[in-house]
Amino acid sequence: MKSSFTEEETDTPSQPSGFIRHSMRSIKDPVHDYIPIDDIVSAFVDTRQFQRLRAIKQLGTSYYVWPGASHNRFEHCLGVAHLARLMAEHLQKSQPELGITPRDVQCVQLAGLCHDLGHGPWSHVWDSLFIPTALKNKRWKHEDASEMMFDDLIKKNGIQIPDEDAEFIKALIAGEPTRSGDGAEKRFLFDIVANKRNGIDVDKFDYISRDCHAIGEKGNLSLTRLIHSARVIDNQLCYDIKDANQLYELCYTRFSLHKRIYNHKTAKAIEYMIIDALLAAEPYMKLAEQVDNPDEYVYLTDDIMATIERTKSPEFEQSRAIFDRIRTRDLYRMVDYKVFEWEYRERCREYITPERIADAAQALSRSRSPDPRAKTEHVLAKDIIVDLCPMHYGMQEKNPLDFINFYSKHNPNKCSVPGPGDISLLMPAVFGEILLRVYTRDARFYGVIQAGYREVLQTMSITDEVDLTTVTRPATEAPSTPRSHTRNRSFGTPLPGSMTRSNNSFMTVPPDHAPTSPSHKVLKNKRDRDISTERAAGSSKKKRGD
Repeated sequence: MKSSFTEEETDTPSQPSGFIRHSMRSIKDPVHDYIPIDDIVSAFVDTRQFQRLRAIKQLGTSYYVWPGASHNRFEHCLGVAHLARLMAEHLQKSQPELGITPRDVQCVQLAGLCHDLGHGPWSHVWDSLFIPTALKNKRWKHEDASEMMFDDLIKKNGIQIPDEDAEFIKALIAGEPTRSGDGAEKRFLFDIVANKRNGIDVDKFDYISRDCHAIGEKGNLSLTRLIHSARVIDNQLCYDIKDANQLYELCYTRFSLHKRIYNHKTAKAIEYMIIDALLAAEPYMKLAEQVDNPDEYVYLTDDIMATIERTKSPEFEQSRAIFDRIRTRDLYRMVDYKVFEWEYRERCREYITPERIADAAQALSRSRSPDPRAKTEHVLAKDIIVDLCPMHYGMQEKNPLDFINFYSKHNPNKCSVPGPGDISLLMPAVFGEILLRVYTRDARFYGVIQAGYREVLQTMSITDEVDLTTVTRPATEAPSTPRSHTRNRSFGTPLPGSMTRSNNSFMTVPPDHAPTSPSHKVLKNKRDRDISTERAAGSSKKKRGD
Protein backbone atom coordinates (compact mmCIF):
# COMPACT_ATOMS: atom_id res chain seq x y z
CA MET A 1 0.00 0.00 0.00
CA LYS A 2 1.45 3.30 -1.06
CA SER A 3 1.81 6.04 1.56
CA SER A 4 0.33 9.48 0.99
CA PHE A 5 3.70 10.93 2.02
CA THR A 6 6.47 12.11 -0.26
CA GLU A 7 10.07 11.57 0.67
CA GLU A 8 13.11 13.65 -0.21
CA GLU A 9 16.59 12.45 0.59
CA THR A 10 19.45 14.89 1.07
CA ASP A 11 21.96 12.06 1.03
CA THR A 12 22.01 8.31 0.64
CA PRO A 13 21.55 6.68 4.06
CA SER A 14 24.22 4.19 5.05
CA GLN A 15 23.89 1.31 7.46
CA PRO A 16 24.19 2.82 10.96
CA SER A 17 26.74 1.66 13.47
CA GLY A 18 25.57 2.40 16.98
CA PHE A 19 24.12 5.89 17.18
CA ILE A 20 26.27 7.85 14.73
CA ARG A 21 24.28 10.16 12.47
CA HIS A 22 25.43 10.21 8.83
CA SER A 23 22.72 11.80 6.69
CA MET A 24 19.22 13.28 6.79
CA ARG A 25 16.03 12.60 4.89
CA SER A 26 12.79 14.58 4.84
CA ILE A 27 9.27 13.15 4.75
CA LYS A 28 6.36 15.46 3.90
CA ASP A 29 3.61 15.00 6.44
CA PRO A 30 0.12 16.55 6.16
CA VAL A 31 0.08 17.38 9.89
CA HIS A 32 3.67 18.28 10.84
CA ASP A 33 4.93 19.47 7.44
CA TYR A 34 8.46 18.13 6.75
CA ILE A 35 9.70 15.51 9.19
CA PRO A 36 13.50 15.12 9.21
CA ILE A 37 14.83 11.64 9.94
CA ASP A 38 18.42 10.50 10.00
CA ASP A 39 19.82 7.26 8.64
CA ILE A 40 19.35 5.51 11.98
CA VAL A 41 15.61 6.10 11.89
CA SER A 42 15.61 5.34 8.15
CA ALA A 43 17.16 1.96 8.89
CA PHE A 44 14.09 1.15 11.01
CA VAL A 45 11.56 2.68 8.60
CA ASP A 46 12.89 0.82 5.56
CA THR A 47 12.10 -2.64 6.90
CA ARG A 48 9.30 -5.08 6.26
CA GLN A 49 8.31 -4.92 9.94
CA PHE A 50 7.72 -1.16 9.85
CA GLN A 51 6.40 -0.92 6.28
CA ARG A 52 3.71 -3.40 7.34
CA LEU A 53 2.03 -0.47 9.12
CA ARG A 54 1.12 1.07 5.75
CA ALA A 55 -1.61 -1.59 5.48
CA ILE A 56 -3.24 -1.04 8.89
CA LYS A 57 -5.80 1.73 9.17
CA GLN A 58 -5.20 4.09 12.09
CA LEU A 59 -8.94 4.36 12.76
CA GLY A 60 -9.88 0.84 11.76
CA THR A 61 -13.48 0.71 10.55
CA SER A 62 -14.06 4.46 10.93
CA TYR A 63 -12.83 4.68 7.33
CA TYR A 64 -16.13 3.09 6.28
CA VAL A 65 -17.94 6.11 7.73
CA TRP A 66 -15.42 8.93 7.14
CA PRO A 67 -13.76 8.48 3.71
CA GLY A 68 -11.03 10.93 4.72
CA ALA A 69 -9.92 8.70 7.59
CA SER A 70 -7.73 6.64 5.28
CA HIS A 71 -4.49 7.26 7.17
CA ASN A 72 -2.50 4.35 8.54
CA ARG A 73 -0.37 3.43 11.52
CA PHE A 74 2.67 4.11 9.32
CA GLU A 75 2.27 7.88 9.24
CA HIS A 76 1.09 8.05 12.84
CA CYS A 77 4.28 6.37 14.03
CA LEU A 78 6.39 8.77 11.97
CA GLY A 79 4.50 11.65 13.60
CA VAL A 80 5.00 10.31 17.12
CA ALA A 81 8.73 9.83 16.46
CA HIS A 82 8.92 13.44 15.24
CA LEU A 83 7.14 14.85 18.30
CA ALA A 84 9.14 12.63 20.66
CA ARG A 85 12.38 13.99 19.24
CA LEU A 86 11.11 17.60 19.46
CA MET A 87 10.08 17.11 23.09
CA ALA A 88 13.38 15.48 24.09
CA GLU A 89 15.43 18.16 22.29
CA HIS A 90 13.37 20.93 23.88
CA LEU A 91 14.08 19.56 27.36
CA GLN A 92 17.72 19.01 26.45
CA LYS A 93 18.18 22.65 25.40
CA SER A 94 15.98 24.37 27.99
CA GLN A 95 17.23 22.33 30.97
CA PRO A 96 20.83 21.26 30.34
CA GLU A 97 21.11 20.28 34.01
CA LEU A 98 18.96 17.22 33.21
CA GLY A 99 21.90 15.65 31.39
CA ILE A 100 19.91 14.47 28.39
CA THR A 101 22.37 12.92 25.94
CA PRO A 102 22.08 12.49 22.14
CA ARG A 103 21.66 8.79 22.85
CA ASP A 104 18.65 9.58 25.08
CA VAL A 105 17.08 11.67 22.33
CA GLN A 106 17.63 8.92 19.77
CA CYS A 107 16.15 6.24 22.01
CA VAL A 108 13.06 8.34 22.76
CA GLN A 109 12.61 9.00 19.03
CA LEU A 110 12.90 5.30 18.18
CA ALA A 111 10.43 4.44 20.94
CA GLY A 112 7.93 6.82 19.35
CA LEU A 113 8.63 5.33 15.94
CA CYS A 114 8.16 1.70 17.01
CA HIS A 115 5.47 2.01 19.69
CA ASP A 116 2.72 0.64 17.40
CA LEU A 117 4.66 -2.08 15.56
CA GLY A 118 2.44 -4.71 17.17
CA HIS A 119 -0.98 -3.44 16.16
CA GLY A 120 -3.01 -6.07 14.36
CA PRO A 121 -5.46 -5.74 11.46
CA TRP A 122 -7.85 -2.81 11.83
CA SER A 123 -5.88 -1.72 14.92
CA HIS A 124 -8.03 -2.01 18.05
CA VAL A 125 -10.54 -4.33 16.35
CA TRP A 126 -7.87 -7.02 16.49
CA ASP A 127 -6.42 -6.08 19.86
CA SER A 128 -9.59 -5.43 21.88
CA LEU A 129 -12.19 -7.68 20.25
CA PHE A 130 -10.79 -10.50 18.13
CA ILE A 131 -7.89 -11.78 20.24
CA PRO A 132 -9.80 -11.74 23.58
CA THR A 133 -12.57 -13.79 21.88
CA ALA A 134 -10.36 -16.15 19.88
CA LEU A 135 -7.84 -16.70 22.70
CA LYS A 136 -9.95 -16.47 25.84
CA ASN A 137 -7.25 -17.74 28.17
CA LYS A 138 -4.41 -15.62 26.79
CA ARG A 139 -3.50 -12.26 28.24
CA TRP A 140 -2.19 -10.35 25.23
CA LYS A 141 -1.96 -6.71 24.22
CA HIS A 142 -0.52 -5.04 21.16
CA GLU A 143 2.38 -3.63 23.21
CA ASP A 144 3.57 -7.22 23.64
CA ALA A 145 3.61 -7.66 19.89
CA SER A 146 5.36 -4.30 19.47
CA GLU A 147 8.28 -5.56 21.54
CA MET A 148 8.31 -8.86 19.63
CA MET A 149 8.34 -7.08 16.27
CA PHE A 150 10.97 -4.61 17.50
CA ASP A 151 13.31 -7.47 18.40
CA ASP A 152 12.57 -9.18 15.10
CA LEU A 153 13.21 -5.96 13.17
CA ILE A 154 16.64 -5.52 14.74
CA LYS A 155 17.60 -9.16 14.27
CA LYS A 156 16.34 -9.70 10.72
CA ASN A 157 17.76 -6.43 9.35
CA GLY A 158 21.12 -6.56 11.09
CA ILE A 159 20.71 -3.18 12.80
CA GLN A 160 23.66 -2.48 15.06
CA ILE A 161 22.26 -1.26 18.37
CA PRO A 162 23.60 -1.95 21.89
CA ASP A 163 21.51 -4.40 23.89
CA GLU A 164 21.03 -1.91 26.72
CA ASP A 165 19.68 0.66 24.27
CA ALA A 166 17.25 -1.86 22.80
CA GLU A 167 15.97 -2.71 26.28
CA PHE A 168 15.70 0.99 27.10
CA ILE A 169 13.62 1.63 23.97
CA LYS A 170 11.25 -1.24 24.80
CA ALA A 171 10.86 0.07 28.34
CA LEU A 172 10.02 3.50 26.91
CA ILE A 173 7.40 1.93 24.63
CA ALA A 174 5.84 0.16 27.61
CA GLY A 175 6.08 3.26 29.81
CA GLU A 176 7.70 1.17 32.54
CA PRO A 177 10.83 2.80 34.02
CA THR A 178 11.43 -0.10 36.40
CA ARG A 179 12.44 -2.25 33.43
CA SER A 180 15.43 -0.05 32.63
CA GLY A 181 18.36 1.14 34.70
CA ASP A 182 17.94 4.53 33.05
CA GLY A 183 14.49 4.84 34.59
CA ALA A 184 15.73 5.68 38.07
CA GLU A 185 17.92 8.54 36.88
CA LYS A 186 15.71 9.94 34.11
CA ARG A 187 12.22 8.86 35.01
CA PHE A 188 10.81 11.84 33.10
CA LEU A 189 11.85 10.32 29.75
CA PHE A 190 9.13 7.71 30.24
CA ASP A 191 6.50 10.47 30.26
CA ILE A 192 7.20 11.42 26.64
CA VAL A 193 5.91 8.48 24.55
CA ALA A 194 3.74 6.42 26.95
CA ASN A 195 2.86 8.49 30.01
CA LYS A 196 1.36 6.20 32.64
CA ARG A 197 0.95 9.05 35.16
CA ASN A 198 -1.77 10.96 33.34
CA GLY A 199 -1.86 9.88 29.68
CA ILE A 200 -0.51 13.21 28.40
CA ASP A 201 2.14 12.18 25.87
CA VAL A 202 3.20 12.75 22.27
CA ASP A 203 1.32 9.64 21.13
CA LYS A 204 -1.91 11.40 22.12
CA PHE A 205 -0.66 14.70 20.66
CA ASP A 206 -0.22 13.11 17.24
CA TYR A 207 -3.26 10.88 16.93
CA ILE A 208 -5.69 13.54 18.12
CA SER A 209 -4.29 16.12 15.69
CA ARG A 210 -3.99 13.59 12.85
CA ASP A 211 -7.46 12.12 13.30
CA CYS A 212 -9.08 15.55 13.49
CA HIS A 213 -7.28 16.52 10.29
CA ALA A 214 -8.38 13.33 8.53
CA ILE A 215 -12.08 13.73 9.30
CA GLY A 216 -12.10 17.44 8.50
CA GLU A 217 -12.28 18.79 12.06
CA LYS A 218 -10.66 22.13 12.82
CA GLY A 219 -8.87 21.55 16.11
CA ASN A 220 -7.72 24.28 18.48
CA LEU A 221 -4.64 22.49 19.77
CA SER A 222 -1.15 23.96 19.42
CA LEU A 223 1.33 21.09 19.69
CA THR A 224 4.27 23.49 19.44
CA ARG A 225 2.98 25.43 22.43
CA LEU A 226 2.45 22.30 24.51
CA ILE A 227 5.92 20.96 23.72
CA HIS A 228 7.57 24.26 24.62
CA SER A 229 5.43 24.44 27.76
CA ALA A 230 6.84 21.14 29.07
CA ARG A 231 9.36 21.30 31.87
CA VAL A 232 10.86 18.64 34.14
CA ILE A 233 10.28 19.20 37.86
CA ASP A 234 10.65 16.47 40.49
CA ASN A 235 11.64 14.01 37.76
CA GLN A 236 8.34 14.29 35.87
CA LEU A 237 6.94 16.30 32.98
CA CYS A 238 5.00 19.38 34.08
CA TYR A 239 3.34 22.16 32.14
CA ASP A 240 2.90 25.92 32.47
CA ILE A 241 -0.34 26.72 34.30
CA LYS A 242 -1.19 29.08 31.41
CA ASP A 243 -1.62 25.98 29.22
CA ALA A 244 -4.00 24.16 31.55
CA ASN A 245 -6.94 24.98 29.28
CA GLN A 246 -5.01 23.63 26.27
CA LEU A 247 -4.49 20.34 28.08
CA TYR A 248 -8.13 20.25 29.12
CA GLU A 249 -9.05 20.83 25.46
CA LEU A 250 -6.82 17.89 24.53
CA CYS A 251 -8.63 15.62 26.99
CA TYR A 252 -12.05 16.83 25.92
CA THR A 253 -11.17 16.32 22.24
CA ARG A 254 -10.13 12.76 23.05
CA PHE A 255 -13.53 12.13 24.64
CA SER A 256 -15.31 13.77 21.72
CA LEU A 257 -13.44 11.65 19.16
CA HIS A 258 -14.31 8.47 21.03
CA LYS A 259 -17.93 9.51 21.33
CA ARG A 260 -18.47 10.66 17.73
CA ILE A 261 -15.85 8.94 15.60
CA TYR A 262 -14.09 5.91 17.07
CA ASN A 263 -17.31 4.44 18.50
CA HIS A 264 -19.72 5.56 15.79
CA LYS A 265 -22.65 3.13 15.61
CA THR A 266 -21.94 2.12 12.01
CA ALA A 267 -18.19 1.73 12.55
CA LYS A 268 -18.98 -0.46 15.56
CA ALA A 269 -21.42 -2.57 13.55
CA ILE A 270 -18.73 -3.20 10.95
CA GLU A 271 -16.25 -4.07 13.70
CA TYR A 272 -18.52 -6.84 14.92
CA MET A 273 -19.05 -8.06 11.36
CA ILE A 274 -15.29 -8.27 10.81
CA ILE A 275 -14.89 -10.14 14.10
CA ASP A 276 -17.62 -12.62 13.12
CA ALA A 277 -15.95 -13.17 9.75
CA LEU A 278 -12.51 -13.70 11.30
CA LEU A 279 -13.90 -16.08 13.93
CA ALA A 280 -15.61 -18.10 11.19
CA ALA A 281 -12.30 -18.34 9.33
CA GLU A 282 -10.19 -18.98 12.44
CA PRO A 283 -10.52 -22.81 12.48
CA TYR A 284 -8.93 -22.90 9.02
CA MET A 285 -6.56 -19.90 9.01
CA LYS A 286 -5.38 -20.05 12.65
CA LEU A 287 -4.87 -16.27 12.67
CA ALA A 288 -4.90 -15.83 16.44
CA GLU A 289 -2.15 -18.40 16.87
CA GLN A 290 0.22 -16.17 14.90
CA VAL A 291 0.47 -13.41 17.52
CA ASP A 292 3.63 -14.94 19.00
CA ASN A 293 5.33 -15.66 15.67
CA PRO A 294 6.94 -12.59 14.04
CA ASP A 295 7.49 -14.47 10.76
CA GLU A 296 3.71 -14.84 10.41
CA TYR A 297 2.61 -11.71 12.24
CA VAL A 298 4.39 -9.46 9.74
CA TYR A 299 1.76 -10.46 7.15
CA LEU A 300 -1.27 -9.82 9.37
CA THR A 301 -2.80 -6.59 8.06
CA ASP A 302 -6.17 -5.27 6.89
CA ASP A 303 -5.50 -7.24 3.68
CA ILE A 304 -6.86 -10.34 5.44
CA MET A 305 -10.32 -9.29 4.27
CA ALA A 306 -9.33 -9.32 0.59
CA THR A 307 -7.43 -12.59 1.08
CA ILE A 308 -10.55 -14.32 2.40
CA GLU A 309 -12.75 -12.78 -0.28
CA ARG A 310 -10.49 -14.20 -3.00
CA THR A 311 -10.80 -17.77 -1.72
CA LYS A 312 -13.11 -20.26 -3.35
CA SER A 313 -13.01 -22.87 -0.59
CA PRO A 314 -16.38 -23.75 0.97
CA GLU A 315 -14.80 -23.45 4.42
CA PHE A 316 -14.73 -19.66 4.00
CA GLU A 317 -18.26 -19.29 2.65
CA GLN A 318 -19.61 -17.81 5.90
CA SER A 319 -16.72 -15.31 6.16
CA ARG A 320 -17.12 -14.29 2.51
CA ALA A 321 -20.85 -13.77 3.01
CA ILE A 322 -20.24 -11.43 5.95
CA PHE A 323 -17.62 -9.44 4.06
CA ASP A 324 -20.02 -9.21 1.12
CA ARG A 325 -22.59 -7.68 3.46
CA ILE A 326 -20.01 -5.03 4.43
CA ARG A 327 -19.27 -4.28 0.77
CA THR A 328 -22.98 -3.93 -0.06
CA ARG A 329 -23.81 -2.02 3.15
CA ASP A 330 -26.10 -4.72 4.51
CA LEU A 331 -24.85 -4.07 8.02
CA TYR A 332 -25.74 -5.18 11.51
CA ARG A 333 -28.25 -2.74 12.99
CA MET A 334 -28.19 -0.82 16.25
CA VAL A 335 -31.66 -1.29 17.75
CA ASP A 336 -31.26 0.80 20.90
CA TYR A 337 -28.77 2.69 23.06
CA LYS A 338 -28.54 4.32 26.44
CA VAL A 339 -25.94 6.27 28.44
CA PHE A 340 -25.36 5.05 32.00
CA GLU A 341 -23.50 6.50 34.95
CA TRP A 342 -19.93 5.21 35.27
CA GLU A 343 -20.85 3.34 38.46
CA TYR A 344 -23.30 1.11 36.55
CA ARG A 345 -20.69 -0.39 34.22
CA GLU A 346 -20.30 -3.75 35.95
CA ARG A 347 -24.01 -4.06 36.65
CA CYS A 348 -24.79 -3.50 32.96
CA ARG A 349 -22.10 -5.96 31.88
CA GLU A 350 -23.43 -8.68 34.15
CA TYR A 351 -27.16 -8.19 33.69
CA ILE A 352 -27.85 -6.93 30.16
CA THR A 353 -26.77 -9.91 28.08
CA PRO A 354 -27.81 -11.36 24.70
CA GLU A 355 -29.25 -14.40 26.48
CA ARG A 356 -31.55 -12.34 28.71
CA ILE A 357 -32.66 -10.16 25.82
CA ALA A 358 -33.42 -13.19 23.63
CA ASP A 359 -35.45 -14.82 26.42
CA ALA A 360 -37.42 -11.62 26.99
CA ALA A 361 -38.01 -11.15 23.25
CA GLN A 362 -39.32 -14.70 22.88
CA ALA A 363 -41.61 -14.29 25.92
CA LEU A 364 -43.03 -11.06 24.51
CA SER A 365 -43.63 -12.59 21.08
CA ARG A 366 -45.43 -15.56 22.65
CA SER A 367 -47.67 -13.24 24.62
CA ARG A 368 -48.61 -11.36 21.42
CA SER A 369 -48.99 -14.42 19.21
CA PRO A 370 -49.33 -17.91 20.67
CA ASP A 371 -48.64 -19.33 17.20
CA PRO A 372 -45.26 -21.14 17.60
CA ARG A 373 -44.60 -20.63 13.87
CA ALA A 374 -44.28 -16.83 14.28
CA LYS A 375 -40.87 -15.69 13.02
CA THR A 376 -40.08 -13.73 16.19
CA GLU A 377 -40.09 -17.01 18.09
CA HIS A 378 -36.75 -17.76 16.46
CA VAL A 379 -34.84 -14.81 17.93
CA LEU A 380 -31.75 -16.29 19.57
CA ALA A 381 -28.89 -14.91 21.63
CA LYS A 382 -26.59 -15.31 18.61
CA ASP A 383 -28.71 -12.70 16.78
CA ILE A 384 -27.93 -10.09 19.45
CA ILE A 385 -24.85 -8.06 20.35
CA VAL A 386 -24.53 -6.00 23.52
CA ASP A 387 -21.81 -3.38 23.15
CA LEU A 388 -20.55 -1.61 26.26
CA CYS A 389 -18.23 1.37 25.62
CA PRO A 390 -16.59 3.33 28.45
CA MET A 391 -16.32 7.01 27.48
CA HIS A 392 -14.00 9.28 29.44
CA TYR A 393 -11.44 12.07 29.29
CA GLY A 394 -8.45 9.76 29.59
CA MET A 395 -8.41 8.85 33.30
CA GLN A 396 -11.66 6.88 33.49
CA GLU A 397 -14.18 8.70 35.70
CA LYS A 398 -11.59 11.10 37.12
CA ASN A 399 -10.60 14.60 36.06
CA PRO A 400 -7.31 14.22 34.14
CA LEU A 401 -6.14 17.66 35.33
CA ASP A 402 -6.00 16.19 38.84
CA PHE A 403 -3.03 14.09 37.67
CA ILE A 404 -1.03 16.77 35.86
CA ASN A 405 1.45 18.96 37.72
CA PHE A 406 1.81 22.59 36.69
CA TYR A 407 4.31 25.37 37.32
CA SER A 408 4.22 29.14 36.81
CA LYS A 409 6.77 31.61 35.51
CA HIS A 410 7.04 32.96 39.06
CA ASN A 411 8.05 29.54 40.41
CA PRO A 412 9.48 27.59 37.45
CA ASN A 413 11.10 24.96 39.68
CA LYS A 414 8.06 24.20 41.80
CA CYS A 415 5.07 22.18 40.60
CA SER A 416 1.69 21.26 42.04
CA VAL A 417 -1.81 20.09 41.11
CA PRO A 418 -4.26 22.97 40.54
CA GLY A 419 -6.59 23.72 43.41
CA PRO A 420 -10.16 25.05 43.48
CA GLY A 421 -10.46 28.16 41.33
CA ASP A 422 -6.99 27.86 39.78
CA ILE A 423 -8.32 26.85 36.35
CA SER A 424 -12.08 27.13 35.91
CA LEU A 425 -15.36 26.67 37.73
CA LEU A 426 -17.00 25.38 34.55
CA MET A 427 -15.73 21.81 34.79
CA PRO A 428 -18.07 18.87 34.02
CA ALA A 429 -19.83 17.25 36.93
CA VAL A 430 -18.53 13.85 35.76
CA PHE A 431 -15.70 12.77 33.47
CA GLY A 432 -16.78 9.27 32.54
CA GLU A 433 -19.89 7.48 31.33
CA ILE A 434 -20.95 4.15 29.85
CA LEU A 435 -22.54 3.94 26.42
CA LEU A 436 -24.55 0.73 26.06
CA ARG A 437 -25.80 -0.26 22.62
CA VAL A 438 -27.74 -3.28 21.42
CA TYR A 439 -27.26 -4.56 17.85
CA THR A 440 -29.00 -7.20 15.79
CA ARG A 441 -27.27 -9.33 13.18
CA ASP A 442 -30.61 -9.84 11.41
CA ALA A 443 -32.64 -6.70 10.63
CA ARG A 444 -35.88 -8.75 10.64
CA PHE A 445 -35.65 -8.93 14.42
CA TYR A 446 -34.95 -5.21 14.97
CA GLY A 447 -38.21 -4.34 16.72
CA VAL A 448 -38.65 -7.44 18.82
CA ILE A 449 -35.04 -7.32 20.06
CA GLN A 450 -35.55 -3.71 21.11
CA ALA A 451 -38.68 -4.76 23.01
CA GLY A 452 -36.77 -7.59 24.68
CA TYR A 453 -33.90 -5.29 25.68
CA ARG A 454 -36.29 -2.79 27.20
CA GLU A 455 -38.00 -5.53 29.16
CA VAL A 456 -34.61 -6.56 30.59
CA LEU A 457 -33.85 -2.93 31.41
CA GLN A 458 -37.09 -2.62 33.37
CA THR A 459 -36.30 -5.70 35.43
CA MET A 460 -32.69 -4.75 36.26
CA SER A 461 -32.41 -4.49 40.02
CA ILE A 462 -31.11 -1.23 41.47
CA THR A 463 -31.07 -2.26 45.12
CA ASP A 464 -27.36 -3.08 45.04
CA GLU A 465 -26.29 -0.09 42.96
CA VAL A 466 -24.10 2.73 44.21
CA ASP A 467 -25.86 5.65 45.87
CA LEU A 468 -24.63 8.32 43.48
CA THR A 469 -25.50 11.15 45.86
CA THR A 470 -22.97 9.97 48.44
CA VAL A 471 -19.98 9.03 46.27
CA THR A 472 -16.75 10.21 47.87
CA ARG A 473 -13.18 10.06 46.67
CA PRO A 474 -10.84 7.76 48.63
CA ALA A 475 -8.17 9.56 50.61
CA THR A 476 -5.43 7.95 48.53
CA GLU A 477 -6.62 9.57 45.31
CA ALA A 478 -5.41 12.87 43.97
CA PRO A 479 -7.28 16.03 45.02
CA SER A 480 -9.89 17.26 42.59
CA THR A 481 -10.43 20.50 40.77
CA PRO A 482 -13.84 22.12 41.23
CA ARG A 483 -16.82 19.82 40.53
CA SER A 484 -14.58 17.08 39.15
CA HIS A 485 -16.23 14.38 41.25
CA THR A 486 -19.43 15.96 42.47
CA ARG A 487 -22.66 14.09 41.92
CA ASN A 488 -24.96 17.07 42.45
CA ARG A 489 -27.59 16.94 39.74
CA SER A 490 -29.29 19.69 37.80
CA PHE A 491 -32.89 20.57 38.66
CA GLY A 492 -35.31 18.20 36.97
CA THR A 493 -32.81 15.34 36.41
CA PRO A 494 -34.39 11.96 37.32
CA LEU A 495 -33.15 10.07 40.33
CA PRO A 496 -30.74 7.18 39.64
CA GLY A 497 -33.38 4.44 39.74
CA SER A 498 -35.82 6.01 37.32
CA MET A 499 -32.99 7.15 35.07
CA THR A 500 -31.62 3.60 34.86
CA ARG A 501 -34.96 2.15 33.81
CA SER A 502 -36.01 4.89 31.38
CA ASN A 503 -36.16 4.06 27.68
CA ASN A 504 -34.62 6.06 24.86
CA SER A 505 -37.66 7.71 23.30
CA PHE A 506 -35.69 8.68 20.20
CA MET A 507 -35.15 5.03 19.25
CA THR A 508 -38.63 3.66 19.90
CA VAL A 509 -40.09 1.51 17.10
CA PRO A 510 -42.96 -1.02 16.94
CA PRO A 511 -42.03 -4.67 17.62
CA ASP A 512 -42.49 -5.62 13.97
CA HIS A 513 -40.13 -2.93 12.67
CA ALA A 514 -37.52 -4.24 10.18
CA PRO A 515 -35.52 -1.45 8.49
CA THR A 516 -33.68 -1.52 5.18
CA SER A 517 -30.98 0.79 3.90
CA PRO A 518 -31.75 3.45 1.25
CA SER A 519 -29.57 1.69 -1.33
CA HIS A 520 -31.34 -1.61 -0.72
CA LYS A 521 -34.70 0.10 -1.17
CA VAL A 522 -33.55 1.36 -4.56
CA LEU A 523 -32.32 -2.10 -5.55
CA LYS A 524 -35.53 -3.71 -4.33
CA ASN A 525 -37.66 -1.24 -6.27
CA LYS A 526 -35.58 -1.93 -9.39
CA ARG A 527 -35.98 -5.69 -8.95
CA ASP A 528 -39.74 -5.24 -8.44
CA ARG A 529 -39.96 -3.14 -11.63
CA ASP A 530 -37.94 -5.71 -13.58
CA ILE A 531 -40.22 -8.51 -12.38
CA SER A 532 -43.30 -6.50 -13.30
CA THR A 533 -41.88 -5.79 -16.75
CA GLU A 534 -41.10 -9.48 -17.30
CA ARG A 535 -44.59 -10.49 -16.23
CA ALA A 536 -46.18 -7.87 -18.49
CA ALA A 537 -44.07 -9.05 -21.42
CA GLY A 538 -45.05 -12.66 -20.76
CA SER A 539 -48.72 -11.74 -20.58
CA SER A 540 -48.51 -9.91 -23.93
CA LYS A 541 -46.91 -12.92 -25.59
CA LYS A 542 -49.70 -15.18 -24.36
CA LYS A 543 -52.37 -12.85 -25.77
CA ARG A 544 -50.63 -12.79 -29.17
CA GLY A 545 -50.20 -16.53 -29.09
CA ASP A 546 -46.41 -16.25 -29.41
